[in-house]
Order: sequence, then structure tokens, then C-alpha cells
Amino acid sequence: MARSEQQSSNSAKILYRPLGLVSSLIGGLLAGTVFKQVWKHATPGDKADAPRALESEYRLREILVASAVQGAIFATTKALINRGGARVFQKLTGEWPGD
Repeated sequence: MARSEQQSSNSAKILYRPLGLVSSLIGGLLAGTVFKQVWKHATPGDKADAPRALESEYRLREILVASAVQGAIFATTKALINRGGARVFQKLTGEWPGD
């Protein structure tokens, strides 16, 4: 890779950091909202909140299922938001912020 290409790539990464931070925060908030809605509609009964690890009234299996669903939603949302942010950055600057 030529020196100027490497420098522009490094500068793109540095310029992308603030956008990446903001998109990560938005992604976390969005993922939390999505998970709460999914959990509320997927579970029977009157408890709309997912079980937490230290709540003794839930079986371990219920806690692990909730954690797995939450992790999948957070990872998927994060990937979508990060990829979208990188594409917007590339359209604005002509540089891909990753790699």
C-alpha cells in the first residue's frame, strides 16, 4: 500500500471515531428498546421485563434464553448501525473508515 493511501486511511479512521461513538450510543439505545418489545411480545404473562441474573424467582434456563436473545439483538443492531454509519461516512468523504 502506498504511503499516501495509508495516511488517508488512518485519517479516515480518526475522523470516523466521533461518528462511530455517536452511532454506538444510538445503537445501544435502539437495541434496548427493540429487545424490550421483543421480550414483552414473546413471553406469556404479566411480566414485561426480561429476567436478570440475580433474580431468584427465575430458572437459569429462562435467564440464559433472555441473555441470548438480548445478545443477538444487540450484536445485530450494532452491526447494522456501524455498517450504515461507515457507508454514510464513505459517501461523504470517499474513504472507508475500517480495514
